[in-house]
Amino acid sequence: MKPLTALPPLTSASWAYGLAYLLGVLTFCLFAKKRRLLTEGMGFVMMTGLVGGLVGANLGQFLATSGGPGKSVLGGIVGGYLAVMLAKKRLGLVRPTGDLFAVALMAGEAVGRWGCFLGGCCGGRECTLPWATAGHHPTQLYLSAACAVIFIALLLAEKWRKPAENGLWYLQGVLYCPARFVIEFFRSGADHHAGLSTAQWVCLMGFAFFIYKLVKEKPFATVPKLPLP
Repeated sequence: MKPLTALPPLTSASWAYGLAYLLGVLTFCLFAKKRRLLTEGMGFVMMTGLVGGLVGANLGQFLATSGGPGKSVLGGIVGGYLAVMLAKKRLGLVRPTGDLFAVALMAGEAVGRWGCFLGGCCGGRECTLPWATAGHHPTQLYLSAACAVIFIALLLAEKWRKPAENGLWYLQGVLYCPARFVIEFFRSGADHHAGLSTAQWVCLMGFAFFIYKLVKEKPFATVPKLPLP
């Protein structure tokens, strides 16, 4: 009988990732409560989206880097979105939930990128700038700062404009896609196609989609009365 081996110690990166998921779940629940959506069914949708996001993040990272360390946020968004769609269809939920995931994603991402930084993945190109870390761009911290700013922008938009439901989801996409597109120029190790990385092509398509939805649905044009779940 083989002796039991001790579990590997938790690293600072693991703590940062754990805190990011906890913050994301807490933000989701607080926003759901504000929207009168904190129900058992919505809890199932949230957990399904979390699992789908984890699967998509790992699968996206594997496809993008052939099994390199880290997780793909864009893959996580796609995986989580598909999982939420299936969960809502199964439960018969029709009320939009994009705003809940928008604020939760940006809050979690702002902290989670510190996990990438501490874990040494998703790094940047070589540079000699004063804020370089080990001679490279700290692109993980660039993304962390961008997501923190977007999170604050979403809260301000919710407070001052009271957009229709899913308005914050579309706004988050319009802000995140160009931020990620620009930061990608400073990242290293990404596969490029026609001069742009895979993530940049995804960001271009995402930006076009979210702009289209903002223009078509005009969620910031009116002040709606929120329906019951």
